[in-house]
Amino acid sequence: MTLLSKQQIQYLEETARRIRCHVVRTISEAGVGHPGGSLSEVDILTALYFHIMKIDPKRPDWEERDRFVLSKGHGAAGLYATLAERGFFPVEWLKTFGRIDSPLQVHPDMHLVPGIEVSTGALGQGLSVALGMALAARMDGKGIHVYCLIGDGESQEGQVWEAAESAAHYKVDNLTVILDYNRVQLMGPLKEVMEIAPVADKWRSFNWAVTEIDGHDMQQIITAVEAAKQSKGQPHIVIAHTIKGKGVSYMEGQSAWHGKAPNQEQLAQALAELGCKQ
Repeated sequence: MTLLSKQQIQYLEETARRIRCHVVRTISEAGVGHPGGSLSEVDILTALYFHIMKIDPKRPDWEERDRFVLSKGHGAAGLYATLAERGFFPVEWLKTFGRIDSPLQVHPDMHLVPGIEVSTGALGQGLSVALGMALAARMDGKGIHVYCLIGDGESQEGQVWEAAESAAHYKVDNLTVILDYNRVQLMGPLKEVMEIAPVADKWRSFNWAVTEIDGHDMQQIITAVEAAKQSKGQPHIVIAHTIKGKGVSYMEGQSAWHGKAPNQEQLAQALAELGCKQ
């Protein structure tokens, strides 16, 4: 287990704060996007791209790199901001988000953006792709670990559970799934739309190893994900309890901010609350 120093925690938390600033600016300027789910995933993405994953931003196609699949493709603004901060492409690209001639579409396109492994958008399909990547790496004898971030709303999709069943059957232990469990989807709270609880018991019943954490605590994220990578003989899911719209008071826990851009007044408040430069 890696115990981070105070300086390492501060570095990661400051990085996550800058990424959140990019997210609200990017979506507000574009007038489209998904701020709620992008903000809830930021701490997880920061831990992966700035501490955990074996990657090289200067060589996005490096064969030995770890793979990341954003199954909840509507969280693209969060992933783009993370990739930009990590150096996969210039931060200035974020200003083009959502334009028809931009590489940064509202859902990720693997053919346009360095660092995007899979084009995603249709919910429930990313885990199947990640499973295929992990199986292929194992067959090829590669020391590659595959990480897949899924949403709780998309966990209502049957294909998620088909992939979960297959991963356990084949004992795919180079695959780690992280669930962004913010409990709110487009149409409202999960418990009102389609409850998935008790979600940990469901994954355990599919013969997965399960860890539950606070998805905004850097030490907990890194400890859980690194432990999942070390576990052998079965796939592992980290259930990260998060807050939709994390960091912006009027967005937190609100389904209305699943897919709506803040106006200029709302942006100013968001930037102030996040401690961003106006």
